Amino acid sequence: MQLLIVKTTSLGDLIHTLPALNDAATAIPCLKVDWLAERPFAEIPGWHPAVRRVIASDLRRWRKAPLATVRSGDWARFRGDLRQTRYDLVLDAQGLVKSAFLASRADGPSAGPGWSSAREPLASLFYGRRLAVPPHGREHAITRTRRLFAAACGYPLPADLDQPPESGLDRTRFAQPDIAARYALFLHGTTWPTKRWPISHWQRLAQWFATQGIAVVLPWGSDSERADAEAIAAASPNARVLPKLGLTGVAGWIAHAQVIVGVDTGLMHLAAALGTPGLSLYGPTLPQMTGAFGLNQHWLCNDGEPQTIDRARPLTVSVERVIDRLPSLLS
Repeated sequence: MQLLIVKTTSLGDLIHTLPALNDAATAIPCLKVDWLAERPFAEIPGWHPAVRRVIASDLRRWRKAPLATVRSGDWARFRGDLRQTRYDLVLDAQGLVKSAFLASRADGPSAGPGWSSAREPLASLFYGRRLAVPPHGREHAITRTRRLFAAACGYPLPADLDQPPESGLDRTRFAQPDIAARYALFLHGTTWPTKRWPISHWQRLAQWFATQGIAVVLPWGSDSERADAEAIAAASPNARVLPKLGLTGVAGWIAHAQVIVGVDTGLMHLAAALGTPGLSLYGPTLPQMTGAFGLNQHWLCNDGEPQTIDRARPLTVSVERVIDRLPSLLS
C-alpha cells in the first residue's frame, strides 16, 4: 500500500501522528509511506523508519506572495514532487482547509475527518472519503489520530489505546551531547503568554537541581527565549544556555536528558515520543486533550484541575509542587 500522510504543522501535531503511523506500519507490513509537511518541520517525519520520503511545503511563504510563487516556478516544482507517486490513499490527518487543499493536489484517492470531526468542517468537502472520528477536543489528539488511521486504512484499532503509545522513534539515532554530567533540560519557551512559567520559578528550580548535583541546560528558539534562558542560567552555577540548534540537535539533548521539565510546548511531545522522563506544566490548556502522552510522562495542572481551555488562565503551578514530584522521575 502506498500512503501519503498530510500533516503539515505544527511540531506537536506531527509528533502526535507518529503513534498512528506506527500502528499502520505494524498492521500493514508492505506499507510504503510518504509524508507532506511544512518545511520547518520536515525533519520530523524522516525520524520514523516507515517514512521513505518527506515532501516539504512552503505554504506559509507562498500564501504571502502567490503571484511570485507561480512565476518563480516554486508551485510547479512542488506539484511535480507531490505527483511523483500514484498513492493508494492520501490521508489528511490535520483536518484544516489548507491541509485538505494540499491533499487534493496529490495523485490518489483522499480521506480525512468528516464534517463533524474536522477541526475546520469545510476541509471535509475536499475528501473522497469522510471518516467519523471523535470531534477535535473530545479525546487526546494522539488517540483521535490513531482512530483516524485505523478507519482510513482498514485495520482494527489496537486494544491498548488508553496506554502510552509507541512512537516508533529510536532514541539512539540522536547523537549523545558533549556533556559529562547528568543534566535536566528546561523547555521554558512557548507561544501563549499564559502558558509561561515565571522566570523566578525556573531560577529556583535550577538552584534545586544544583543541590542534587544535576546540571541544567536551556535551549531556545527566539531572541526573547534566549534572554529568558540567560536569566534562568544566571541564577545557578550548574546551568548553561545551549547554542542555537535545529530540531535534530535539540532532539539529541532531549533524548539523553535525565529529565525534562517544560510548559505546554511542542518539544515536550518529542520528549514523550522518545520516552525521556518528563514533567509538563499546564495552566490554560488541558493535558487530557493535547498533553505530553507517552512513557515516563507526568503532568501538573493548576490547583483544582481545570476542565476547560481558557487562553486567559495563567499557569500557576508552584515550584514546591514541581520539586515534590521530581524525585520519582529521577530515581
